[in-house]
Amino acid sequence: MFQIALGLFFSSLVLCVLGTAIVRRYSSRIGLIDQPGLRKVHQTPIARSGGIAIFWAIGIPLLIGIAAAGLFTHQPLENYLPQSVRMYLPGLAAHRLLALWLLICTLGIHVVGLIDDHKAMAAMPKLVWQLLIAGALVGGGECIQTGGFRVLTFMDHVFPGGALLSAAVSVVWIVVLTNAFNFMDNMDGLSAGVAAICGSLFFIAALQTHQWFICGLLLLYVGAATGFLFHNFPPAKIFMGDGGSMVLGFFLSALTIRTTFYAGHGRWYALLMPLLVAAVPLYDFVVVCLLRLHRGRSPFLGDTNHFSHRLTRHGFSKRGAVLVIYAVTLACGLSAPLLAKANGFEAVLIGVQCLSILTIVGILERLGEHVQ
Repeated sequence: MFQIALGLFFSSLVLCVLGTAIVRRYSSRIGLIDQPGLRKVHQTPIARSGGIAIFWAIGIPLLIGIAAAGLFTHQPLENYLPQSVRMYLPGLAAHRLLALWLLICTLGIHVVGLIDDHKAMAAMPKLVWQLLIAGALVGGGECIQTGGFRVLTFMDHVFPGGALLSAAVSVVWIVVLTNAFNFMDNMDGLSAGVAAICGSLFFIAALQTHQWFICGLLLLYVGAATGFLFHNFPPAKIFMGDGGSMVLGFFLSALTIRTTFYAGHGRWYALLMPLLVAAVPLYDFVVVCLLRLHRGRSPFLGDTNHFSHRLTRHGFSKRGAVLVIYAVTLACGLSAPLLAKANGFEAVLIGVQCLSILTIVGILERLGEHVQ
């Protein structure tokens, strides 16, 4: 099992490291160059094609796994595999259609991001495409398997229309987390690093409930995000662009839906685990939107009031700001996997801990007038 995990992680990591180097070389030819500007933290043109490498670093191993699942589940080919691998084939085969549909929808969000990277899209058409693709993921997943990509499926039997409400909440969750990671992509190494931390914490949660297929997808995800940091950690040599940041948010949101956080009678609060693990991206998303609305601006009109920007205005270097956000992300989410086994009192303490950290962050970063 350990060898399989290492293989998945490093295959994705190596693919992303090599793929990023390749796409960086050809960025100018495909028109994916990020020019300096008023809201930009870089002073020279930089390639923003890294999202291509991130997507395919996840997609290529996943496609190989889907193909292998269909091939090796048939005798006598299965007999050529070691027992340590054969034992996971039934689960892989059972999930391969959902995995393929997730990859197709992720490709859709990736293409929207690439189009936006090539020539900036207006906020509303971009949001509409996100809603359509998220809706396709939820609807198509439902055709493959009941509750395939829906949260709160227990509402199906609680009241009429519960399934529709569940689907709507699922679409909103996917779009919000997609945009939260898109918003986080405002400083070198930020979105990829936070994605790697969040993915690792979700991996721990999935590991506790023996969801091996989800664990495998999360290892590919964390490997791709970590591999991109080899080129993107401050000072960045390449950006991921929307074609990468939206992929990170979209893919992770789908995996949080597939992960069964509920691991015992009465532990309904385990369903809140994703909110704690992704607390920092969600915090930044909500605060930035509120600040923009307060100032009479569109919440989708970019500015320099993100968490990272406010830290740099308090005197942190860009690298220092990124490392602080890594630490806060880890601090907020580190106890979250324990929710599956915590009693009510322990769950309250975990939730209060996360809220306390975010409250302190909010107070400290708002000291002084620094909103722009």
